[in-house]
Amino acid sequence: MPWFGDPSHIDVGYSSQDPRVLRRQIEEARGVGISAFLVDWYGNRRPFSDKSFQLLQRAARENHFQVALIYNEDEEDSGNSTEDAIAALFKAYTAYIGPEAPDRAAYLTYSGRPVIVIFPKRGHTNWNVVRERVNGWAVPPLLFYKDEPPAEFAAAFDGLYPWVHPGDKGWAADGSDWGEQYLETFYKNMKTKYAGKIAMGAAWPGFDDTRAPWSLNRHMDARCGRTLEDTLQIYHRYYDNSAPLPFLLIETWNDYEEGSAIEHSRGGNCATNSPGR
Repeated sequence: MPWFGDPSHIDVGYSSQDPRVLRRQIEEARGVGISAFLVDWYGNRRPFSDKSFQLLQRAARENHFQVALIYNEDEEDSGNSTEDAIAALFKAYTAYIGPEAPDRAAYLTYSGRPVIVIFPKRGHTNWNVVRERVNGWAVPPLLFYKDEPPAEFAAAFDGLYPWVHPGDKGWAADGSDWGEQYLETFYKNMKTKYAGKIAMGAAWPGFDDTRAPWSLNRHMDARCGRTLEDTLQIYHRYYDNSAPLPFLLIETWNDYEEGSAIEHSRGGNCATNSPGR
């Protein structure tokens, strides 16, 4: 998450725009086997986060690391979400991905194509129109959608990914449902219903949005590190060395507002994840 230091978010003891912090985060991530950061991004709607990504991509290039964007769909019901997505991705192409982008060497690719992850919100974007536009890039990007896209837009996406969720029964009041059924369903779908698309698996240490201004009182018990350990293992039931999982997304590196941070603690103890200083 690239927004710490912005007063609209909680104070975690550092700024996401401090180059020393960015270098330290890259070094720490590499030390635990992470090879790229996917970064929450809103285009020009959130200038602080956009500036943070620019600085992180520069640090990634200088330190031989990789970064990619998670584009958050517009939450407003303004009727402009398709145009907003096109404008945001054009900005991403010119500033971070395309041949004229100064730090493009650090942008994450798969089979030579840049990776862009889409986080849907209200679902009013016409992704077929967006897909048509980005196909005009020198190298068209791979677009990943959360869970399952609406049927009319399925062809617009190259891959799918899951996000922290317990499953069909919803959030348990005691946080006991850590997401096994949800992840099982995702991987089964990728092997059957979406066998032609790229799978981006996921793992997480738990969840608690108590500190977030947008809290919905959702909880997933970390179980003294077992939630991270168990979610890290589920994909092995469906992928092996003969057919490896292309990506495994750790959700998340530093989302302290939703209690899913692995930075510093990496989800391995019984204490609530808290920011290090």
